[in-house]
Amino acid sequence: MERHGKARLGRKTKDLIKVLKHKDIAIIDHEDLDFMGASGLVEVGVSGVINAACSITGRYPNLGPKLLLEHHIPLVDNVGPEVFTQINDGDMVHLRNGEIYCNNQLVTLGRNLSLADVIKSMEEAKPNLDYEVAKFVDNTLEYAAKEKKIFLEDLSLPSIKTTIAHRHAVVVVRGLGYRDDLEAISAYIEEMNPVLIGVDGGADGLLEFGHKPDIIIGDMDSVSDKALCCGAEILVHAYSDGRCPGKKRLETLKIEHKLFPAPGTSEDIALLLAYESGAQLIVAVGTHSNLIDFLEKGRQGMASTFLVRMKMGSHLVDAKGVSQLYNSCSGTFPLPLIIAAVVPIIVFITLASPWRHLARLLWLQARLFVGGL
Repeated sequence: MERHGKARLGRKTKDLIKVLKHKDIAIIDHEDLDFMGASGLVEVGVSGVINAACSITGRYPNLGPKLLLEHHIPLVDNVGPEVFTQINDGDMVHLRNGEIYCNNQLVTLGRNLSLADVIKSMEEAKPNLDYEVAKFVDNTLEYAAKEKKIFLEDLSLPSIKTTIAHRHAVVVVRGLGYRDDLEAISAYIEEMNPVLIGVDGGADGLLEFGHKPDIIIGDMDSVSDKALCCGAEILVHAYSDGRCPGKKRLETLKIEHKLFPAPGTSEDIALLLAYESGAQLIVAVGTHSNLIDFLEKGRQGMASTFLVRMKMGSHLVDAKGVSQLYNSCSGTFPLPLIIAAVVPIIVFITLASPWRHLARLLWLQARLFVGGL
């Protein structure tokens, strides 16, 4: 497969995505390319990807390379860091079976990954998960013991203008499948008018679907200027010692904001903000909740996530995967049979208090589904 385009270089994929244009050749330095990084490259519509690092090391079955190749985007892998001096931003680059030409001159070689190569590497990586799980659990337990008092008792929340008490809240993170799940609960959002909290780029996801976030919280490293200027309350996640790298960006944009010093991830403190502010129900969209999620995010444990979810209990409904509960494009399956199968289940789970809110979400989504037939 041959491709050509203008070179755009960036050692951080998420930052490079912001300046990429359709048909560019993205040159990255991203070991174990994750799903969200690859998803951003796909959405831009790059012509090809050159990775200075190894896109799949075998440490775990990361999802990024497979996504690129499924979208027919060639991936020239493990070319070495020298590529950042051999090619300049804006140079015309041509890819041909692992050969990389710049301005019609062969400059370097890499491995032209195929989908079969990636699937094989993913299968070979699966046995390594036992080792990764062991490290992950040890790290989680160690930090849970250190941080339990902070998360379960002493976390100080910033004062906010948005009223959350006695309302539903939707917390949106730009994680795996967040777009599909956000679309799946759109009827619920329209009917219940919940407080909308975007975690960094999750704010852009809300705007994409026509929903203005009430609060944006995070490190401010992956949210657009457009989202930051939409009128939402801005809470900047700072380190526990007060350091706050994201503050400088907001000061440059002259946007009013407040600091939220806390350990853990931005999505964890967003959930805690909603919970401690008295939300009746909290719906999480796109949050990270399993080993692959956290390895893709580059985290070695999930102590804060574990503690936060234990504290919230039945107040939290995770919408992850809700979009896969039905296939709206399948017009061949009889609607009466769907209703006959689903209604008894909904009636049953509605009788159990912790499941009532989930049943309501499913009922609203069923209405949306029927209306779309």
